[in-house]
Amino acid sequence: MTKFPDFLFSGPVVEFVASANEFCKYTERNSEIDGIELLKIYQRLLPFIYLKASLLPEHDPFFGEGNEKFVREGDWNKIHDELKVKLGTADSYLEVFDERIKDSDTPVVSSLAENIADIYQDLKDFLILYQTGTNEVMNDALWECRLNFENYWGQKLLNSLRAIHRLIYSGEEIGLEPEKPDSEDEDKYRESWILSRRQKEFRKNGK
Repeated sequence: MTKFPDFLFSGPVVEFVASANEFCKYTERNSEIDGIELLKIYQRLLPFIYLKASLLPEHDPFFGEGNEKFVREGDWNKIHDELKVKLGTADSYLEVFDERIKDSDTPVVSSLAENIADIYQDLKDFLILYQTGTNEVMNDALWECRLNFENYWGQKLLNSLRAIHRLIYSGEEIGLEPEKPDSEDEDKYRESWILSRRQKEFRKNGK
């Protein structure tokens, strides 16, 4: 077992924090960046984040209760909606690794904007807690972030990277306006934040 709290400032953790901070910074500023340039930024950042997350030390939580959350539904919706508009028709892609596939007879369509917003939510919550400088809080923030990486956003990151690679090298135009969704589709997007959080809570409680 890794000694507490020495690992909190180890090389792998500091490098992960730095990469997560860059991801959140560019995601929050997405409206200032051209669509294809933003995808190229994610193309370089996401593999590094995945690598550094896979090297995070294994350890136990200090507190029994869950960590405080800072990214609210409105924050998630803002990121999601901005990215969805920026990507346009390029936002949707056919999924290969998704739990819904085994229960579906038709191809499963996923959203880059939704994936990026979900990853942002976990990383931003982690960063805010880690930056408190309180060892116990930092410990539990790192523990939860690693757990969510293994069970949730790590797969979303890889799925997104596959779609991003195709978009960059296929020459597909980024930002084309899709057909206006009906009210049922709009409700579905608004429910994404809630469903994502419920899935993570279910996985957490099942541990």
